[in-house]
Amino acid sequence: MKAYEFPANITTEGKIKLPDEILQQLANNQQVKVIILINEPTGEEQEEAAWHRLATEQLL
Repeated sequence: MKAYEFPANITTEGKIKLPDEILQQLANNQQVKVIILINEPTGEEQEEAAWHRLATEQLL
């Protein structure tokens, strides 16, 4: 079994868009296993976002 690590994006239709370089290495109709890892915001990023929301609410 081979493993590939690469960045991918979710389209507005909710589909995973794979990079062309990876697609070229896979055979058509080949079955694959997918593990999705999502970057979570750090505590500092969450705190900053909360301050932005509070400031926006207070301004409006």
